Formats: sequence, C-alpha cells, structure tokens
Amino acid sequence: MAATRQKLIDGALAAIRTHGIAGVSARTVAAAAGVNQALVFYHFGSVDALLAEACRSATAARVMAYRERFAEVRSLRELLDLGRALHEQERAEGNVAVLAQLLAGAQTDQRLAESTAAALRMWTAEIETVLRRVLRDSPVAPVADPAGLASAVSAAFVGLELFEGVDPTGARDAFDALERLAVLMEVVEDLGPMARRALRGRLRARG
Repeated sequence: MAATRQKLIDGALAAIRTHGIAGVSARTVAAAAGVNQALVFYHFGSVDALLAEACRSATAARVMAYRERFAEVRSLRELLDLGRALHEQERAEGNVAVLAQLLAGAQTDQRLAESTAAALRMWTAEIETVLRRVLRDSPVAPVADPAGLASAVSAAFVGLELFEGVDPTGARDAFDALERLAVLMEVVEDLGPMARRALRGRLRARG
C-alpha cells in the first residue's frame, strides 16, 4: 500500500511537470504512475489532497537530501555557494518548474496554499539554523534577525528561481549582487577587535 501511495505521489509530480497544475487530473496522475485512476481516490480522497501530500513529502525529501550540506556551512559565502548549487540542481531535475506550478495553483486553492506554505517553511527552518550559527559571533549580530532574514532569503531564492525562467540575465545579475554582499560581509568579519567593537556599538545604538 505504501508503495502505491508513493507511486501516486511521484505520478502527481510528473503530471505537474508534463501538464502544468491546470492539467493535473486523476487520469493524468494515474497514467504517469502506471496505476488505475481509482487508486487516487482510494488512497487520498481527492486530487487536491494528493497534490498537497506530494508537495509536503517531496519537499521533506529534498530538505533531508541537503541537510548534511547545510550543517557544514560556516559562512554567508558558503551559504550562497550552497544556494547556487541547490538552485542549479533543482532546476535541472525539474523541481523549480513544479514549485512554480504549485505556487500558481495555491493562489486559488486553500489546501494547496497551506501545503505549499508548509513546504517553504521547511526550507526556511534549515536556512534559519545556518544563519543563527554563522551570525552568532558576527559584528552585525546585535541587529541580525535570523528568523526574518531566513524568510527573506527563502523568498529571494524562490523569486530568483521563477525569475530565471523569463529573464536568465536578470537572475544572474541578482546572484552576482548577492555575491558582492557576501564579499562585504567577509570584509566586516575581517575587521580587527577594536573596529569590531566599534561597529557592534554603532549597530546597537541604531538597533
């Protein structure tokens, strides 16, 4: 039974890649999964429920696949490098296209909106853990908001993933801008003890 459920989940993701969210139905999912379409309703009750579960479980699997690499990140530069690698791999595997379709469908489907938001929070939680670690001893720690920054980073990467589909040059320029920001942070991290204390004081005063 678990194997059939997984086939249906994989079939739903394949159907999204092939037909787009508007073309997903019990028939297209069953065809992609190689099973009888009645099994969609037997295991999930509805196509919407299947899509919601596919969104959650697929994201959980992707996050788990990158967890060890997130745990190895020790700087914002390394986080950016990992983000680039993740972006390239996810696009090559068609997962960016799936995300775009799920986000489109979520605009009018509350159940899908909830599952898509939950999926994005999984990525955000991983990024927040990294940011708390790498910013803990940084001069900018007094004004850093790891939770808010993690949400901003997640939103930025989702936007860049979708943006690249219509304007690859603009997306590359945005990644390059983030690269320069990482260089700036490295300069801040390399400040001497007195400069670091002065910067911390100024930031606290403005915080």
